[in-house]
Order: sequence, then C-alpha cells, then structure tokens
Amino acid sequence: MKENHNLNELQEIAKRLRLHVVDMIAPSGQGYVQQGLGAADIFTSLYFAEATMDPANPNWEDRDRIFLTTAHNTAIFYATLAERGFFPVKELATYVNDGSTLEINSSERMGTFVEATCGSLGQGLSVAIGCALSAKRQGRSSRFYVILGDGEMQEGQIWEAAMFAGAKGLDNLCLIVDYNFVQSEGSMDKVMSLEPLMEKMQSFNFDCHEVDGNDIASLLNTFTKVRETKNKPSFIKANTLMGKGVPSLEGLMFHQLRFPEEVARSARAELEAE
Repeated sequence: MKENHNLNELQEIAKRLRLHVVDMIAPSGQGYVQQGLGAADIFTSLYFAEATMDPANPNWEDRDRIFLTTAHNTAIFYATLAERGFFPVKELATYVNDGSTLEINSSERMGTFVEATCGSLGQGLSVAIGCALSAKRQGRSSRFYVILGDGEMQEGQIWEAAMFAGAKGLDNLCLIVDYNFVQSEGSMDKVMSLEPLMEKMQSFNFDCHEVDGNDIASLLNTFTKVRETKNKPSFIKANTLMGKGVPSLEGLMFHQLRFPEEVARSARAELEAE
C-alpha cells in the first residue's frame, strides 16, 4: 500500500530521517553522513509517497521494489526502513555495532525488504533489471526503482545493464541517480565526468528527467510523469546537496566525514531549528 501524506508531513519525515542519520553515525565518529543527509528527500519521496509496499507483508509478490545499489549508504536506508515500519526504530541505536544486523553494507540477511545484496558497485542495476523483466513476462504490475550513486555510474556494468534495459523497453523500471557531485576519489568532474549524462541515457532509449533531488514536490511530480511513460525505462538525475538540512555541513565534499561528538551535537541542533 502507498502512504498518504501531504507535502508538509513528507518534509517532517525527511527531517526525522536526517536526525536518525546524525544519531546513528555520531557514536562511531565517522561515516556516510553527508550522503545520507543529501539523499533524505529521495528516500522520503520513494518510501512514503511513491512506492506500493506493505511492511506487515514484506514478501508480497506485487510490491514495488527499491534497490539501493550504493549499499554503503546505509544510515539513511535503515532510518527510512525503520520509519516506514519494517523494523523498530529503537534498533537504529545498534547501527554498525558488533553482532548487529544493521551492517555498514546492507544485505539480504536483514530480510526480504532488502531486495538485493549490493556490496559491489554496479551490480544492483543488473539484478533490478532481471526482476523487472521477469515481472513484465508474468504480467505483474510491480514497479522497480533503483537508487544509484553518480560515482557508481563510472562502473562499466552500469552501461551494459542500461543498454539492455533500454533495448527491452522496461517501462516498469526507474533509475534514480543521487547526483551529489562527489565520489571516493574527489569531485566527479575532476576524477571522471559523466557528462553529457542526459544525452547518453536518452541514446540508450531512456525517458530522462533532471530534478532538484532535495525538492520533494518536484520529485513527486517527476514520479507521476515516470509512471505514465510507456515502452521506455525512466532515468531521473536527482541533483542533491551534500549535508542538506545542516547549514554548517551543506556543500562539504567528504566521501566519509569525520563526525566527532561536538559536530554531531551541533548538527542535531541545526536540524531541530529548521
């Protein structure tokens, strides 16, 4: 089932997700803070407005499926799953502790609501495409959403998979790139630019959209257009701001941010003041 929230409620959910990210990463002192804060609006839009799913029945065959292929960006992923009701919010306090199921890389060991174990970048898209093609052949109504990183799109497997999806006209497939302009080695443009990205994806027979990935209303409007697309997979370039919601962290280009206790306290105070 889809959630039914107005825009203000969705914005409040995104704020809660950002607070969870700060609280989860603070004890370890470092982690994917910036990515989680930046992607919170994408996750909110997908899980609390767009996708059809049932936390009480995660094995429901006709559910929409969301694949996080940047599987290291787990703080925002787990925060979203907990808020959506897939497991208790209190379990977020065990994040990356020894013995916890909330590992730094998400895996199917958590349960079937993690659609695939995607530790190696680039592989998740191929898995999602296989699932989307199977659903097409079975006549199922499920949709398949794939969250990619912009740095991840430098992987060759992404382009082979995209070529296949376009050739098969998988209009039940939607790729969302969390385009925050940074990868592990530095700025995207300086390491290896993807541009002209939209033109490349269009040449692979994708219906392409570029959107502010921190604007929930724009994301929802784009998802509406995507659902109406026929005979083509969809591609959304969602431009996000690293550290969104915490002014002192916004725009800081760190793949892994040092996050000492005093910075975490300040970040939480800034979020609560929003």
